[in-house]
Amino acid sequence: MPAPPVAPAPQVTRRPRTLKAEANKWVRWLHTYTSMISLLAVLFFSVTGLTLNHPDWAFGTQEVQREVTGTLPSGWLQNGEVNWLTVAEELRATQGLKGRAEEPRVDGSEASVSFLAPGYSADAVIDTQTGGYSVNILQQGGVAVLNDLHKGRDSGGTWKWVIDLSAGFLTVVALTGIGVLLFLKKTRVQALTVMGLGGLGLVLLGWLAVK
Repeated sequence: MPAPPVAPAPQVTRRPRTLKAEANKWVRWLHTYTSMISLLAVLFFSVTGLTLNHPDWAFGTQEVQREVTGTLPSGWLQNGEVNWLTVAEELRATQGLKGRAEEPRVDGSEASVSFLAPGYSADAVIDTQTGGYSVNILQQGGVAVLNDLHKGRDSGGTWKWVIDLSAGFLTVVALTGIGVLLFLKKTRVQALTVMGLGGLGLVLLGWLAVK
């Protein structure tokens, strides 16, 4: 007896995504991956925000201050003008100074330049007659270094890019988080209410802080 014919499987027609569904998909995708990228930045700036707000916390705040002296070799003065590049390279090589050379100045028989880095400063004073110099070096602890990195203080162009990119990613995380929230029908009103109250409280506290 021949087998009965097999009926073909019904074809399922997929409806195209609506604009709302497509927007929901991309907002969630963007929120998820920008959150993962900026996770360490959130952790860093959260922890250093605490240490920056509590300078009295004792751990990691040790300071080392010392003074070094010496004499610059010939060539640091050219036609009566200070060659600051030569001065900076000589002081870095002989005294191990670090950071960017900032605020060079000449005042009569005295010249000065500062070397600045996160948690670090070295102020050099040079006798323009003899080339003799003294450098006051202040090396702060790890917490001070992290605090300066948080503020972007004396950190150079590369780290400033890190701060800018972190700020950009966190802005995207915040905006896409609000976007995801708008698609949640059951909790949208309550969540927006809480967010509004939190924003109002933040504005109020900021207003009280500047009074």
